Amino acid sequence: MNPQQGSSIEGQIGFLGAGSIVEAMLSGIIKKGLVSPRQILVSNRNNQERLDQLARSFSVQVTQDKHALVQSCDILILAIKPKDAAEALMELRGAVRPGQLVISVIAGVATSLIEEWLGVECSIIRTMPNTSSAIGLSATGVACNRFVSEAQLQIATQLFESIGTVYTVAEEELDIVTGLSGSGPAYIYYLVEAMVGAGTKAGLPRETARQLTLQTLLGAAHMLLDTSEEPALLRQKVTSPGGTTQAGLEVLEAYQFQEAVSSAILRATERSRELGAQYR
Repeated sequence: MNPQQGSSIEGQIGFLGAGSIVEAMLSGIIKKGLVSPRQILVSNRNNQERLDQLARSFSVQVTQDKHALVQSCDILILAIKPKDAAEALMELRGAVRPGQLVISVIAGVATSLIEEWLGVECSIIRTMPNTSSAIGLSATGVACNRFVSEAQLQIATQLFESIGTVYTVAEEELDIVTGLSGSGPAYIYYLVEAMVGAGTKAGLPRETARQLTLQTLLGAAHMLLDTSEEPALLRQKVTSPGGTTQAGLEVLEAYQFQEAVSSAILRATERSRELGAQYR
């Protein structure tokens, strides 16, 4: 482990689940030197081939014995599908120790419900990363239950900063995080589809339209980040009276573009609440 790369985290880390978010986290925390591969144990339901793949890629330990994983780890990361969560966690009832830190990446499942299923009062941190974690650029919201200490929150923050940026919120705000940044990449991809499609329809080769669109998005994102100016002000600077940008914006306004985006985020937030409610 390279001590130059971030602060190291002590103890064993167990991942219950072996999907794409786990792979992204393994890549991030090992690359940044937060932990060494020998500190990590990964388990899943029954896909030994997937476990073997992660073992080869990251030199981590793997097992299909969930109880052995829980007994050996200090930090338990729950990365299982919501539909499997109740059964999987109730199988572990009584196995989790009060002193363990439990971090959940299970969408929509409240910390109180995880505590109930596990049958123990323990520190639980609920998180909502997004798919950009695969390239280390996730925007992750984290929320804590009443047992989480500052030191434990710092550990979780370090882990998720290895795959992007981290924002601490109240648990009831995680549904909003889900609607905004959890689902957000899909809205951007949808916009890109439309822009590339329009460029192609107007006569550009598809790859040229794609590259122009992506560079435009990248430049706009950096303008927002680097100047810290409000998006409305930056938009006004691009929009000359009677010019091409104004003509395009008038069409977006006619189609109620901002209202559509806002409604999409609010509906996704509402849907997150609906999905969470079915587990309560």
